[in-house]
Order: sequence, then C-alpha cells, then structure tokens
Amino acid sequence: MPTLRITTIIDNELTSYCNRPLLKKSGFFNGIGSKRILQHKFLFINSLLPAIGLTFVSAMDKKVRVRFAPSPTGGLHLGGVRTVLYNYLFARANGGDFVLRIEDTDQNRFVAGAEDYIMNCLEWCGLVPDESPAKGGPYAPYRQSERKHLYYNYAQKLVDAGHAYYAFDTTEDLERMRKDLKKDEHSVPQYDHTTRMLMRNSLSLSNEEVMKLLEQSTPYVIRIKMPNHETITLTDMIRGEISFDSSLVDDKVLLKADGMPTYHLAVVVDDYLMKITHAFRGEEWLPSAPVHVLLWQYLGWKEHMPLWAHLPLILKPDGNGKLSKRDGDRLGFPVFAMNWTDPRTNETTKGFREMGFLPQAFVNMLAMLGWNSGSEQEIFSLDELVSRFSIDRVHKGGAKFDFEKAKWFNHQYIQRTDNATLTGLVMPYIDEQQGPGKVTPELLEQVIGLVKDRCTLLPDFWAQGHFFFATPETIDIAAIKEKWNAPKQDFFTEWKNVLENLPEWNHDAIEASCNEYVGKHGLKKGDVMLPLRIMLVGGKYGPGVYAIAEVIGKNETIKRIGSVLKTLGA
Repeated sequence: MPTLRITTIIDNELTSYCNRPLLKKSGFFNGIGSKRILQHKFLFINSLLPAIGLTFVSAMDKKVRVRFAPSPTGGLHLGGVRTVLYNYLFARANGGDFVLRIEDTDQNRFVAGAEDYIMNCLEWCGLVPDESPAKGGPYAPYRQSERKHLYYNYAQKLVDAGHAYYAFDTTEDLERMRKDLKKDEHSVPQYDHTTRMLMRNSLSLSNEEVMKLLEQSTPYVIRIKMPNHETITLTDMIRGEISFDSSLVDDKVLLKADGMPTYHLAVVVDDYLMKITHAFRGEEWLPSAPVHVLLWQYLGWKEHMPLWAHLPLILKPDGNGKLSKRDGDRLGFPVFAMNWTDPRTNETTKGFREMGFLPQAFVNMLAMLGWNSGSEQEIFSLDELVSRFSIDRVHKGGAKFDFEKAKWFNHQYIQRTDNATLTGLVMPYIDEQQGPGKVTPELLEQVIGLVKDRCTLLPDFWAQGHFFFATPETIDIAAIKEKWNAPKQDFFTEWKNVLENLPEWNHDAIEASCNEYVGKHGLKKGDVMLPLRIMLVGGKYGPGVYAIAEVIGKNETIKRIGSVLKTLGA
C-alpha cells in the first residue's frame, strides 16, 4: 500500500541519516538538531503529496500546534495580525491546531477591553483559533493570569538547580547600580554576570542572609543565571542557525515580586504544557531567544522545544525602521486592524476595517508582506493561501509597507465581490450619511453596479454615488458657463419638456431622445454631455449620464435640469 511504503521510506531515511557516524560523532543532532529539521521538511512534503493521491503518517511526527500569544495592552498592529495569519496558514496547511493564548502577566500594562478587541479582530479577519479563552480547549485556561499557580514551581526548580536565583534589590538599588556603573552617556549597565555579585541576591549573600530575608517576606524576583562565555545556538526555520554569546545577555527576571511570571518564563512553560510544536514571532524577539533556549534546556524539555520562525519586520514606507502607529498618524493610514479606543484617554485610532477595507483584501495584503508564492500571482483567497503557504518562502529581510498597494488589493476585492454582498457592507456608510432606512437595499445594489469600478474603499461608494440618493448640494456652474451658449440653452429647455412626456424611462429611451433633439438644434452629442452630467451629478464625475438619469427617475432628472437652467438664466 502506498501509505505504508512511504511511511517506511521516510522513517528509515530519518534513522539512516541521523545515524551517519561523522554526523553522530559531531554532536550535530543534539538538542533540536537536524533530525527535527528533517521532520519539518517531511511535514512540508506531506502537504504536497495529496496532489498526486498519496499520503503518509510518520511515527516520529507530532501534530502541529501553533499559538498567537498577544498582550492585551492596546490596538492590534498589522504586524501582529500577520503573525496570526502565518500561524493560521501553517496550522491549516499541516492539519494542526491554532491556539490563542492571552499573555496578561504584566498587570501594569493591562488595558480593559483589549482582549475582546483582539478576538474581534481575528474574527473579522476570518482567522478564528481552535482554542482560546473564549472557546476553551484541552489545555485551558488560556489566560496566563489564570495560570499563575503553575509558574512558581518551575521558577523554584531553576533556583534549586542553580540556574536561577533570588534577587532582593529594590528599585533604588537598581537605579544606583545603573548610575554608579555607567561608563559614558550611551552605556546602560545591565544586571548580568559582571554586576550580579555587586547586588543583593542569593548569589552574593550568605545562605543565612537569604533565609532570613525569605522568612521576613522580603520582596524578591527570580532571575535566570546566564552562563559566562557560552555559545547558545538556535536553528530558525527562516534564518537557519543563529548563535549568541551568553555573556552579552543580562539575567532576565523570570518571576516578579507579585508572583506573576515574566514573558520569558511563561512562554516556555506554556508552550511546553500546551504541546506547541512551532513558534512564529517577530524578529524583535531574537535577542530573547538565548534565554528561552536555556530555559528549555534547564527545565529538561529541550527535546520538546518548538521549531522557531522569527518573522521579518514590517517597515515604514521608506524602509527606515519598524512601522509604528506614529508613522500611520503622520502619513495618514491605519496600522491597526480595527478601530481602537483607548479607555484611559478616550482617544480613537482608526483601523483598516473602519477605513473601508474588506477583510479578505487585508489578509491577502498581509500575506504578501514578507512572503511570496514563487509566482506572479498576487490575489489569493484564504483557502489558496493555505494550499500555497510555505515557511521557506518567508523572507529574512523586512517588508516595506505600501498603503497604495494595500488599497490596490482592496480595489481588486471590491471588483470581485458580488453586488448583493457589497450592499450589506456599504449600507452602514450610506446610513451614516443619509440616516438609517433612507436608502433601500435594492437602490443601493443598483448604484453599486454602476460605480464599483471607481471605488477603492467602502466609503468611496458614497463619494462616487451620493447623487443617486440626494440632489447635489453644490453644482459646478462655472464648468458649464465656460462653453454655455443660446443653442444649448434652447436644447435643454425643450428637451426637459420632451422628457416629461417620454413614454418609457430607461437608459436606451433617454439616450435616443437626447440624440434626436441634439440634431434638431444643430449640436453635437459632445456639446451637451458635460452640462448634462454636471446638472445631474454636480461635477465632472460619475458613471454614464443616461444610467444616472434612469436610476434617479424622471421627476428628479427633470427637476435637476430645471434647477440648473434657472441658475444659468438668472
């Protein structure tokens, strides 16, 4: 049977390759090693086999489990949504689980409503997790604040093994250290192997002093004890092998004085307990990687450490630095997925959704910021992205954000969306201008069909079609007067009366009538098209004038022509 045969080949290949004497002797397969990298590649191969009618299940493969673990501190940056997307695509492509875990261990930065906001953003994007605080799952709870009781024991285990220590330093102690050891205006002394013995901790104090402080319930944190001059290596799915000098990394706090873990401890413990197999995060987390690798090792879990992928930054349009909210404010585009209102300041920051982006376009645009399919194709449905996504096609370098390109994606999706669906999406913007219930869905759907090719964002449907719903408030009379003359005055005066008795009111009947009377007045069609457009629309824009007249109706068409003629004759 093909399935059994392929399984045997792959398992044998892994075993044979990993047992090569030279490689085995080198210690190359210690830790996560190439055996797991090979497994990852076979996982990718597995995703391609269904196309030729084959599948395999290797005994060494684990079910793929990925997670997005944001802090509920504010709006969801488009870089965060891209991390969600790549997690989601990888999980779906490999038949795995996508987990949402809320990292709310920093209570000082916690913002009420941010967690619900994050989940609403994911729902709008169509990237719904399999497990989350709202949905539950086999590894609940999914809020770190509700898992607080789990972390102390692991921190204590590290202390007992000599890989971490108690630090009793006060805020004043830390400030004094930074001030006293500052070598120049640019240096920032760290709490590390060069300074730890100068501080108040369980390494510099005697056992008796430490026990006394603990018995007196003196506040303390637990810090990792980073080794001196040790090379720490991480194999990244995007960047390959990365090495760090442990001497350049400070002794990060693992457990805070309030008993809450920091990100460094919590992410390792939770990834282990939740059986996370692959971890995607931004490249700004690379400096923390050696701490996390050591924690996996010190806790005895290194063989279970997930494969890492540090994603490239999303850069400012000029490529100089990471894209920030301030850049969006300065350049006039959103950087959050949805509107975010800060409850502390009541300040609202606009999001892509409220600006008029379709979620499918937003997701498609984000997918292309740092990844490509290897083809010229740019428009992908979510299902197509799942089938085409491959981590080896994620770029190492940062991706410049181009708002004009983002709008191009949205325009493409508007053109591909049927008018009935667009009606439901556009109606809130029309109601905002006209008032709820003033425009019927039937009328709006008709208008959408006429103006959608001119629309890039959903609010554009009002800008490009407002004259269908109400008489224009302003008329560009100057543009008409520029070439206005008596023959044109006579034509429109007579034709307005003709329209009142036109037996049929449709595009073709209106056009035929206009052509007939243009000839009778010795004019050309081009002589009357611009004035007619401005009479009906107010300016030099809009779809075909006969289509406009048909939709707004006979009475409104005659009324608008008459109103402008009156102004011109004044």
